[in-house]
Amino acid sequence: MRTGDSGRDATGRYSRPDLLPDIYAGPYLEFEPGLAFVVDRGDRAIGYVIATSDTRAFVRWYADTWWPSVEGKYPASPEEEPGERELVATGANADRMLVPAVDAYPAHLHIDLLPETQGQGFGRRLVDTLADALRARGVPGLHLTAGASNTGALAFYERLGMKVLERGGGVTFGLRL
Repeated sequence: MRTGDSGRDATGRYSRPDLLPDIYAGPYLEFEPGLAFVVDRGDRAIGYVIATSDTRAFVRWYADTWWPSVEGKYPASPEEEPGERELVATGANADRMLVPAVDAYPAHLHIDLLPETQGQGFGRRLVDTLADALRARGVPGLHLTAGASNTGALAFYERLGMKVLERGGGVTFGLRL
C-alpha cells in the first residue's frame, strides 16, 4: 500500500485495504509464485517484483478464476472512497493487460520499493533477477505500464534500458531479454 498510488502512499485511500493487492499482487503470487522476488531488511520486506511469463495465459486465468474468486468482496458501497468504484472496474477488466506489444513482450511485471529504499540499486537487482528467471524460461521480452505521473518510476525504467512502447493513460515500457 505504501507505493500503491503511482509511487505514493495509498494507505487509507480505499475503504477496502485488500482492493489494490487483489488486483496488482495476489493474482501474480497465485499464478506464478516462482516469479516473485523480495528484498528484505531482515524483519520486513522493503521491495518486491512480481510477474507472469505469459500475459495472455495470465489474462485468461485472471478473468476465469482469480477475479471471480475475489469480486464478491467489492460490492458497491456508500463508504467507498473517490475512485474506488473505478478501481474495481479496472480489476474486473482483465483485457487491460493485453497491450499491443504483448506478443513481442509476453511477460509483464509489477515492482514496488518503499520510498526510503529507492535509489540504492535494489530495483535494478530485482529486475535483473526477474529477467534472468524469464530468460531461463525462454521468454523473449517483458513489459510494464506505469502511471504517467510517476516520474521517478518512468526515469528508472529508462535507466534500465527499457524502451517506450506506448503512451496513453500510462506509459508502457518493454525490455527485450
